[in-house]
Amino acid sequence: MGIRFRFPGIIVMRFRSASLPALLASLALPGLAQEKTGAEVYEAVCSECHSSGKLHAPRLGDRKRWGKLVREGLDDLVPAALRGIRKMPAMGGNPGLTDLEVARGVVHMANAGGGKFAEPTGADAARWRKKADTRR
Repeated sequence: MGIRFRFPGIIVMRFRSASLPALLASLALPGLAQEKTGAEVYEAVCSECHSSGKLHAPRLGDRKRWGKLVREGLDDLVPAALRGIRKMPAMGGNPGLTDLEVARGVVHMANAGGGKFAEPTGADAARWRKKADTRR
């Protein structure tokens, strides 16, 4: 059978027990939204330029171009991505990303270019945001 919900005087809804979780998962609640991984951020935003080298962006996996950036470190790379640098707009052009998602995207690309950076934390993202805001 299914699960039956009754709301007195309103509606009776029936759900098969397997469809209820799918229905609930499909509701996009802003406070409960799942943050993107670095690979997801790269695919959704960064790949526009970093897959082809558009506007002289270092291509994903190009160890020669990323090597210099990796040596600069995340304390320079992430704030630059947050505020924008040269032809790259702030937040990679997607203001809907969180600072942590941008940091994850940067780490994903830097690691593909030879870096060995750990997954950033919320505290890292907050520190990088502060640094990005002081360099404007």
